[in-house]
Amino acid sequence: MATGKRTWQRPTVFGRREIKWGVYALVVGFFIWSTVGLGVSLSRFLDGLASGVALLGDFVPPEATPRQTARIVDKMLESIAMAMVSTVTGIALSLPIAFMAAENVSPRPLYYLGRGFISVSRAFNAIIVAIIVVKAVGLGPLAGIITITFKTVGFFSKLFAEDIEDIDMGSVAAVRATGASPAQTLLYGVVPQVIPRFAGLSVYRWDINIRTSTIVGIVGAGGIGSVLLTAFNRYDYGYVSAILLAIIAVVLVAEGVSALVRRRYQ
Repeated sequence: MATGKRTWQRPTVFGRREIKWGVYALVVGFFIWSTVGLGVSLSRFLDGLASGVALLGDFVPPEATPRQTARIVDKMLESIAMAMVSTVTGIALSLPIAFMAAENVSPRPLYYLGRGFISVSRAFNAIIVAIIVVKAVGLGPLAGIITITFKTVGFFSKLFAEDIEDIDMGSVAAVRATGASPAQTLLYGVVPQVIPRFAGLSVYRWDINIRTSTIVGIVGAGGIGSVLLTAFNRYDYGYVSAILLAIIAVVLVAEGVSALVRRRYQ
């Protein structure tokens, strides 16, 4: 009995090749429509590139008077303090939400509640949150702390909840089989499995918060961002360059510390 000759074809997530090429065509068409609709053109890009090169020339050399240098140091320390306070408070608030949002250890109603809060926290950019908080509590570092804490909860809770969902439930069942209470099961069956990841995530989020704390000041939420905006408004580009160098230096140090700690824990 003769059998038909079959030709191998690479599998596709779209099910059919016609659907795949149709999706590709839609994506390309949407990209072209978006580009034309937003007024993006090559001539405008080249003009902006020339202006950008001229602007970069105004940034050299970096200049700052002793008084401006002291201002940079003061506001940079304020940004670092904001990041530290926000990281600690944000992680403290994230822990119960993360356990609520972990499907394997949380009842269904609490799971949906935790996931809902995470979605709300992640839906808004930090600048938008900062604008709202500044309107609510006024200018200053308190607004920045609240903003960064709010963003920390959404980020940290989501990733930590996913880590909790990936634990070995066999160990949890073994602890539960000894007659342990729910709290003891959580403490001895779940927590030991997620501590290394918790430490890595904490340092990683602190690193992110350092960078965020340098930006939210642009809308009045404290930190070095307010000084940067003032320098830009005065067209004092040498001072702007000095501020940017300070931000880069602090971010590089934070990145190095973060990488070192995460490497040791992982």
